[in-house]
Amino acid sequence: MLLIGESLNVINRKIGRAFKERDPKPIQAEALFQREKGMDFIDINLGPAKKDGVELMPWVCKVVQEVVPDLPLALDTSNIDAIEAALKVIKPAPGSTSHIINSIMVRPERYERMVPIAVDANADFIALMWGPEGLPRDENERAALAVELLYFANEAGIPNEKIWVDGIVTPVNIQQPQAISLMEFQKMIPDIAPGAKSTCGLSNISNGPPDHLRPILNQTYMVMLQKCGMVSVIADPLDDQLIAIAKGQRQDIVDLIYGMLDGQEPNVSGLSKELLDYKKTVDVILGKTLYSDSWLEV
Repeated sequence: MLLIGESLNVINRKIGRAFKERDPKPIQAEALFQREKGMDFIDINLGPAKKDGVELMPWVCKVVQEVVPDLPLALDTSNIDAIEAALKVIKPAPGSTSHIINSIMVRPERYERMVPIAVDANADFIALMWGPEGLPRDENERAALAVELLYFANEAGIPNEKIWVDGIVTPVNIQQPQAISLMEFQKMIPDIAPGAKSTCGLSNISNGPPDHLRPILNQTYMVMLQKCGMVSVIADPLDDQLIAIAKGQRQDIVDLIYGMLDGQEPNVSGLSKELLDYKKTVDVILGKTLYSDSWLEV
């Protein structure tokens, strides 16, 4: 599982202040930390950046690439001009990788302008399944949106291999059926978009539950999505357990979750407390157990 580090983000108080004050030190420290933790991409999230994004995004990219030239970047802002400005000056991504535009919504007023920018810069892009009516209701609506955007991109000369489909993760405590819908959509991608990659904002699954429950929700859902074919996640570089799982170092956890998704109910009496917690979390995400903040204690 490829990891896109999420924490070079304007909502992080320290990073947000560094963006505002044009202080490179905290930004570079975070970039170096993410590389040390094994992130495969670094996401630079400026948020809306309406006022100064056109100047700020190129500056941040330059600052990051000064210390981490060996990782591709994901340019994350709703300010299209800021993305375009950065792509004009950014150094090429290392090796055979490409920088990523994060993201292009399935709205004509967005993709008709942004897809040509991706073409000109030879950049990959994340195809965000957010349509004119907002969040899709189910996997079929996600599929229809994917076909619309990828067809447009293909016609513009972008192959599926440069597109990362994001079906959108929602909080499990308020929109549990959407967790299953996204998994079903993920299984459809090879048929509707052969060769396309996939990703998601993983931490959204745990947005709302108490902080101590967020890691196990994120970790469990990552493995569930991986079983359905997802190849990358935008994730927290502070979560050492998630990184270990993503890098193939906790096969016991993966085997348990894969088995449950294949219909194999584990022998609870034979599970360690750690693996039992993952089993309980799978049941919550699948809706077999009613969500509550105390599901691990039951």
